[in-house]
Amino acid sequence: MSQTPDINAALLPDISSLDGTLAQRVHQSVKQAILSLDFPPGAVLRKAAICEQLGVSRAPVAEAISKLAAENLVDVVPQSATRVSYFSMDEIREGTFLRGALELATVAKVARDLTEDQRKKLSRNMRMQELLIEDDDITGFYQSDEEFHHLLMEFTGFPRLPDIAQTVSLQVTRARILLLPAPGRTAETLAEHRTVYDAIVNRDPDTAQAAMHRHLGQLMPRIEELMHKRPHLFNLPSAETKEQG
Repeated sequence: MSQTPDINAALLPDISSLDGTLAQRVHQSVKQAILSLDFPPGAVLRKAAICEQLGVSRAPVAEAISKLAAENLVDVVPQSATRVSYFSMDEIREGTFLRGALELATVAKVARDLTEDQRKKLSRNMRMQELLIEDDDITGFYQSDEEFHHLLMEFTGFPRLPDIAQTVSLQVTRARILLLPAPGRTAETLAEHRTVYDAIVNRDPDTAQAAMHRHLGQLMPRIEELMHKRPHLFNLPSAETKEQG
């Protein structure tokens, strides 16, 4: 794998507006930088740089890094360096499978139980997605895309569901950031969301599930294509890496 420079700590989100203990806020900040790929796979995390940028001591940074390691977002090598984890296809496949099971159950329940207030919230989100595409705002569209799926899970009435879905698909989330800038992909994503939305509004659980299945089914082939194009981002066996090159 190619060498990657240290992180640019200046890219860390400010922690003053975040909730939780100091260690939790540091964790959220570094995690957001990793998921947004401001800290790319292989980048070296320097505790001193993080402490200086966020204005905190080493203790909350060490605690945050331990939690990131438990989430498989960083690799800690004792007496050496802490690096942002490379993409793992095994973890991405597992995350896609688990997230898919949750998403299919979600749309079926929401299609059966949708309230008028929920319909309005989904409708506003759909309009926002359209506006962000018109503005060519890739980052904003990704956030609106995430909100669409979050709203659906929130509408199930199961309060832990959105957090569980995010936890099981952290590696998928990172990879998706690289996929959206592909020409035409945002418009395709919007069209797929529209099909899911229409089925839910029509209270058709079967069609909603079929539409969501097609939507999620676009992901793995695109990530596999990404792996072939940018193998240096992935944790691949050396022989496989040579083949990709």
